[in-house]
Amino acid sequence: MAGNLERYSQAFQTALGASEAELGEGYSFAAIDQWDSVAHLTLITELEDAFDVMFEPDDIIHFGSYLNGIEILKRYGVSFED
Repeated sequence: MAGNLERYSQAFQTALGASEAELGEGYSFAAIDQWDSVAHLTLITELEDAFDVMFEPDDIIHFGSYLNGIEILKRYGVSFED
């Protein structure tokens, strides 16, 4: 069974076409051309499905980077300590 970090990364790969090597500190909405509004909603949907959560609107709006998303998911009880 995949760990939470692996499932998290997979959502970015599916929604944004990201490679595993790209994901990390510099991966953000502002830096990635393919991360547009449609891809953002696709990513949110992938993450909600993967972690069985429903993001609050403010969290959807402020979900702007790979690392930021981990912090948001932690507030929903998702652990990244595999």
